[in-house]
Amino acid sequence: MKVLISNDDGIGAAGICVLEEIASKFFDDVFVVAPDSNMSGAGHSLTLKSPLRLNELDEKHFSVDGTPTDSVVIALRHVLKEKPDFAFSGINTDSNLAEDVTYSGTVSAAMEACLFEVPAIAFSQKINRDGSVNWDIARTYTPIVLKLIIERYKFPSGVFLNVNFPSGNVSDVKGIRITSQGTRVIEDHVIQSVDPRGNPYFWIGPADYRNRDDNKDIDTDLGAIHGGYVSITPISLDMTDRDQLKILGEIFE
Repeated sequence: MKVLISNDDGIGAAGICVLEEIASKFFDDVFVVAPDSNMSGAGHSLTLKSPLRLNELDEKHFSVDGTPTDSVVIALRHVLKEKPDFAFSGINTDSNLAEDVTYSGTVSAAMEACLFEVPAIAFSQKINRDGSVNWDIARTYTPIVLKLIIERYKFPSGVFLNVNFPSGNVSDVKGIRITSQGTRVIEDHVIQSVDPRGNPYFWIGPADYRNRDDNKDIDTDLGAIHGGYVSITPISLDMTDRDQLKILGEIFE
C-alpha cells in the first residue's frame, strides 16, 4: 500500500520524521511532500499569486515552497503517479483542537487529501508546559490508532480524522476517546509593541486555552486532551447547519 505524508511544520520537522518512521512499518511505499519551511497557521490556503517550486530531495522526499495545501495538491497531481491508499499529516508540534482546526495547516493538509477522496488523518502532539515535546507518546499511540483504522474503519466520503495526543508521559495516558470538536475561549494573545524605527506593530501569538482547567468534558477534543486521553475526532467537509436550513427556508419561502 502507498501513503502520502505532509505537514505544516516543514519537511525537516521532528514530527514528520516520527510519522514517516511509524508509517514505514505499515506501508511499503511512503512518499513525503511537505512545505520547505514552517507554515503553521496557514489554514486551508492555496498560493495563487506566485509560482510554486518543487524540490526533489530524493525519489521519495519532496519539498514545496508553499502551504500545506499546495504540497498535497502537487503531490496528488504531479508527484504520485497514482492515488495513495492513505494521506497522513503531521505529527504537528502542539495540538490542533476546537476551532483551531480552521487555522491549522496540519488539519488542512488532511482536508485537502479528503477533497481528493483519499482517506486522511491529521496527527498532533500537545507540547508540555515547559515547551518540550514527548514524542514517545505519539510513537506509542500512532501505531495503535493506525492498526485499528486500517483494519476496521471505512472512511465515508467527505470525512477525515483529527487525532491529538496529550502531553506528559506515556504512562500518564488514560486511553483513546472518540470525541466531538470542542469550543475554546477566544483569547488569542496579541502583543503590541514598537519596532526600532518607532513604528507600531502587532504580533499574534498562541492562546493558552489548551491548558485551561475548565476544559473537562472528555467527550470533546479539548476535554479529552486535558484529561490525558488520545482524542480522535471525525471531521466532515460538509459544514452545513442542517437545523438552520428549515428555519431559513421558512423565512425565505
